[in-house]
Amino acid sequence: MTLIDQIQQKAKSLRKHIVLPEGEDDRMLLAADQLVRQKICDITLIGNPDLLDERAKALGISMQGIQCVDPAQSEKFEPYAEAFMEMRKHKGVDIDGSRKLMRKPLYYGAMMVHQGDADGSVAGANNTTGDVLRAGIHCIGLKPGISVVSSIFLMIVPGWSEVLTYADGGVVPDPTAEELASIAITSAKTHRLLTGNTPNVAMLSFSTYGSASHKRVDKIKEAARIVKEKAPDLNADGEMQADAALIPEIGRKKAPGSSVAGMANVLIFPDLDSGNIAYKLTERLAGATALGPLIQGLKKPAMDLSRGCSADDIVNVAAICSVLAGE
Repeated sequence: MTLIDQIQQKAKSLRKHIVLPEGEDDRMLLAADQLVRQKICDITLIGNPDLLDERAKALGISMQGIQCVDPAQSEKFEPYAEAFMEMRKHKGVDIDGSRKLMRKPLYYGAMMVHQGDADGSVAGANNTTGDVLRAGIHCIGLKPGISVVSSIFLMIVPGWSEVLTYADGGVVPDPTAEELASIAITSAKTHRLLTGNTPNVAMLSFSTYGSASHKRVDKIKEAARIVKEKAPDLNADGEMQADAALIPEIGRKKAPGSSVAGMANVLIFPDLDSGNIAYKLTERLAGATALGPLIQGLKKPAMDLSRGCSADDIVNVAAICSVLAGE
């Protein structure tokens, strides 16, 4: 059974309710049909119900079991607008501004999650990552103790013994030491939830245990210190080069006594440049499958998609969203 098969099976056992704000996209309709037919999760599509029915007929799929909602016509519209205004009035949002945002599917969907009317959301087929994250941060908010929203990629590498988690390859351009520590702690939890494996976290650098001196190395050392302070039970270490993190004999030589060296399965990159480059190189040169970017750090899950995603991609991300919602 593949990792995605395992995740889908777990999602079926949880049977969470996921909202798809971009319901009028054909890919969302096709994914909703698969998700409901396969009993992976319950689905609400946001969009004009008449248009959704028309497109479903054209695609040859049934809308049975799929909920549809038009924000402006919903009985929840005004309560959502009032709740959002209360949350954002310190930022100068009044009721008219709140109503304007609630007409936007991304914001309405995120408020469904915040208000407990859905367990998670999946969007990004027609919206940028920035737009998806903004709605999630404004409506759902960050988890307590988490300083930044970030992302992971699950990397399934042919011939490698287990699934690797790369972070952050999709969101935070130049994290501070504090933000890097937050990314590490969150990524470890996400890794455990999605793979079932114990996380071994390597804080990556071009230096291992002081082999080089530079302010960039100092940032990684400080991040590693913060991780150990905030999550003392987490098996994390650094600063560490990638070969020392992954290859046992090199780890023993470069970082003797480390409980992570040579055993790392969660790799925390210093910045978005290195994380993004690394996942793409691994994907292309090693023939790896990259699942992500998977958004983490919000109180409740709001997943992002590539605008080039397929219906199958949406199904997989919705299953992942369901598992994360079950933590």
